[in-house]
Amino acid sequence: MFLLLPFDSLVVNLLGISITVLFTLLLVFIIVPAIFGVSFGIRKVYMKTLLKIFQWATLRIERGAKEKKHPLYKPYVNGIIAKEPTSLEEEIKEIRRSGSGKALDTPEFELSDIFYFCRKGIETIMDDEVTKRFSAEELESWNLLSRTNYNFQYISLRLTVLWGLGVIIRYCFLLPLRIALAFTGISLLVTGTTVVGYLPNGRPRPSFLCPHLCLGFAFRENRPRNGGICVANHTSPIDVIILASDGYYAMVGQIHGGLMGVIQRAMVKACPHVWFERSEVKDRHLVAKRLTEHVQDKSKLPILIFPEGTCINNTSVMMFKKGSFEIGATVYPVAIKYDPQFGDAFWNSSKYGMVTYLLRMMTSWAIVCSVWYLPPMTRQPEEDAVQFANRVKSAIARQGGLVDLLWDGGLKREKVKDTFKEEQQKLYSKMIVGNHEDRSRS
Repeated sequence: MFLLLPFDSLVVNLLGISITVLFTLLLVFIIVPAIFGVSFGIRKVYMKTLLKIFQWATLRIERGAKEKKHPLYKPYVNGIIAKEPTSLEEEIKEIRRSGSGKALDTPEFELSDIFYFCRKGIETIMDDEVTKRFSAEELESWNLLSRTNYNFQYISLRLTVLWGLGVIIRYCFLLPLRIALAFTGISLLVTGTTVVGYLPNGRPRPSFLCPHLCLGFAFRENRPRNGGICVANHTSPIDVIILASDGYYAMVGQIHGGLMGVIQRAMVKACPHVWFERSEVKDRHLVAKRLTEHVQDKSKLPILIFPEGTCINNTSVMMFKKGSFEIGATVYPVAIKYDPQFGDAFWNSSKYGMVTYLLRMMTSWAIVCSVWYLPPMTRQPEEDAVQFANRVKSAIARQGGLVDLLWDGGLKREKVKDTFKEEQQKLYSKMIVGNHEDRSRS
């Protein structure tokens, strides 16, 4: 049996009291108010204070840069080259008209046509609209997080002291608080879903088992309903938590081990989710069959799917995989947009592991998010699955103020497929051969 010295006993008692006080404060001021949707206004004061500090810090950086004659870096979110949405045929026609003066009706190859492909290649090198979607979003203002603005450097002692104070607050206060909240939340999730699993089927599930977050939700009358599919753009793993805080969904994904596996097994006790073994994920027909069976049962919760298949950096929406648009269910589009002023929610999975990402998230000032529920959409008779997916994607991008891209998010880890290169070759060949055939008929 171990004997504690008086000093050791005092440290243990103080540690026990500190933990008790911390969890009491969490219970009284965060967890219980969140369960009942009560707010003390602390969050609003906190946000307003942060915004004023960010504005002062940004102005101080700009003034210091002018005094030292340092150029300020200005991020180009939407690109550094102005591009008009024109077709290959229109651009080559303009090149021929300004060069040789020949019309596009001429079926022969023109040497000037190569300028179109040269210009496109140079534009892509200078302003790659794909790769930059897989890196952190650059801000014009500084939010006391050194990774968010290239203008951050030593300007003055006051600014450096303010940044150091921010580090202390984020790592010594916010980080322990959020770790405690995460531990408490996961414990409540596992316990709550286990209890709910014993309730009779058809009984309403108590909403207080999932504490609500104070987020910006718009057009809530369009929230997904049973028998449908909810599709949303994907920025972070917490997208699921944000949407689940305002509704109930059946999740789709691969079965995991460890802590994630514990959470998955707990969730499936409360409602039917669609989990796949690793060997089943690549079987498109099996996945489609399981999804179809789920949506045909109107008593089951709507399925939540992120068709991009990977996280994009909160500036754009990339190609939607067509699988979830082939099964003929009603689609409920949801647009998600994070406010990068308070923290970067984007998960660059090719650069950071989950533990590193969670550390970056928990040491940010806050995660502020807006969610828009869009009107339900169904596939039109003349549409195929790809066209339907693009129509839904465009609606999400338009509502969220995001750039609508046709590129596959899988390019984060893979090279450009040969089919993308061949597509341009086919368009050009079709343009030449098509004009030649039309001329021959005439």
